Amino acid sequence: MEVGGTYLFLLAAGLVAGVINVIAGGGSFITLPILIFLGVPPGVANATNRVGIVAQDLAAVWSFDRKGVLDRRAAVWAAVPATVGAGLGAWLALRTSDALFLEILPLLMVALSLGSLWMPRRPSGGEARSGSSIGPLPTLGFFLAGVYGGFVQAGVGFLFLALTSILGLDLVRGNAVKVLSILPLTALALAIFAWDGRVEWLTGGVLALGFLAGGLFGARLTVLKGHRWVRAVVTATILVFALELLLAP
Repeated sequence: MEVGGTYLFLLAAGLVAGVINVIAGGGSFITLPILIFLGVPPGVANATNRVGIVAQDLAAVWSFDRKGVLDRRAAVWAAVPATVGAGLGAWLALRTSDALFLEILPLLMVALSLGSLWMPRRPSGGEARSGSSIGPLPTLGFFLAGVYGGFVQAGVGFLFLALTSILGLDLVRGNAVKVLSILPLTALALAIFAWDGRVEWLTGGVLALGFLAGGLFGARLTVLKGHRWVRAVVTATILVFALELLLAP
């Protein structure tokens, strides 16, 4: 594939992945294999993909905030333990060889996709439960989700949607909290990978343009369509990715 065609392909992939990520999660199930297919080493692809995620989440947070559906209190309580966990996850990723990463990635994707089908999703009218914190178990959950996000990123949105549902947020407000919480953990992981020289910035920048547009469009769709529509998309997305991964050779 020529260079121009490659960049257009990355732009399109980022756009689609950005929409999927903001509405449901799992967009990196598309972009991460594409980067590897284009010849980017797995460890570098895992790092470079984060450039797009940061751009996507910045755009989505801005859009959700403008539309008044962003619960900042819940986002802070989710983001702090998740970001701490991401540091550990990124550290583990740096110590994982490309060969081992390629063996682990499909297993993580299948496990997360199938597990998401049984994660609790409790509809609610709006704000998360009141109080000065979200409690020890959800805090631990966000920490572990952050470890996963720091390690591989792909599918971490499913975990955050499940956890925000436990807090009593519907899927519209839960998505807003999700993108704001994932933003700092992804930025930290990206900084750690960049420090180690694992980021292809030109490739990541092209991908980020698509992710940014996808983040804006995905946030708009989420607010316009509402909880029931988002729940249907989340369920369909999980099923498609799980089936694809199970049937993959």
